[in-house]
Amino acid sequence: MIQIVLIGLGAGAASALLFAAIASGSWLSVFLFYISPLPIMIAALGWSHLAGLIAAVSAAVVLAALFGWVFLVAFLAGTGLPAWWLSYLAMLARPATAGGHGQLEWYPPGRLVLWAAAFACLVVILGILSLGTDFESFRASFREALERMVRVNPPPGAPAGRDTPGSIFDFLVIAIPPAAAVLATITNVLNLWLAGKVVRFSGRLTRPWPDLSAIDFPRSTGIVFLVAAVLTFVGGLVGYFATIVSAALVVAYGMLGLAVLHAITRGIKHRGLTLGATYIAILIFGWPVLGLCLLGVADQLLNLRGRVAQRRGPPTII
Repeated sequence: MIQIVLIGLGAGAASALLFAAIASGSWLSVFLFYISPLPIMIAALGWSHLAGLIAAVSAAVVLAALFGWVFLVAFLAGTGLPAWWLSYLAMLARPATAGGHGQLEWYPPGRLVLWAAAFACLVVILGILSLGTDFESFRASFREALERMVRVNPPPGAPAGRDTPGSIFDFLVIAIPPAAAVLATITNVLNLWLAGKVVRFSGRLTRPWPDLSAIDFPRSTGIVFLVAAVLTFVGGLVGYFATIVSAALVVAYGMLGLAVLHAITRGIKHRGLTLGATYIAILIFGWPVLGLCLLGVADQLLNLRGRVAQRRGPPTII
């Protein structure tokens, strides 16, 4: 128990330090900020979810002592509790309904992706509501905050106090929250994956490494996606919240599309080139995620992986 507490406190201190780096305003601090959940996840996956919870709470207390209660709330809502919960679910298991005696059925990785997207949406929506309870008040408050930020920290090469076209602020006010949900979804998943790799390398990961190419979503996810897409045409905060949910689910289905692509390209020539080109195109352009999203949706509707596996037949034993 003492070891768990010490691990939790150490991970909490590391997470608080990474999170607090954003106060410096440097570009490196942005990267450090986004990997701040990593120590909490490593503690939870490698030791116990109690160590992860201690890390999350202790980091929040440290940040509150240094910067005030706003940092405490921001850290717990956006970093600490999501990191702990995702790690807790990743190590959740139950006796397998099929298979040999003593085998375990672990929490599906596809649902972890959906939880990551849900947390990203929740944090962004709570941030919007903190600025205004209707769309106009949110837009006015957010625009004012952006204008103040630009006046204090002008872009490189631009003199301080120089006016920025209002249309740019209007665009940023609309674009930043969905983009934040997309980025938060990606970083939540990447941090959990990286934490799992670190703990696995150390030999402390007690669950088997999941077959990421076999991840899947519940059928109800497609219904939620469809409803959110339809609600984007509704005005006000409801439509805007639906846009945020849709953006996060596009990324989630894009990850599902990557899993499908990994599965259906097994055994084909130039598989590595195909996958490598796909990843490079996503990193450079971004928009290929939409094609992967459609591939993920098509797999849910048409069972593409099952059809390809059936056509390919059982593996040949030599």
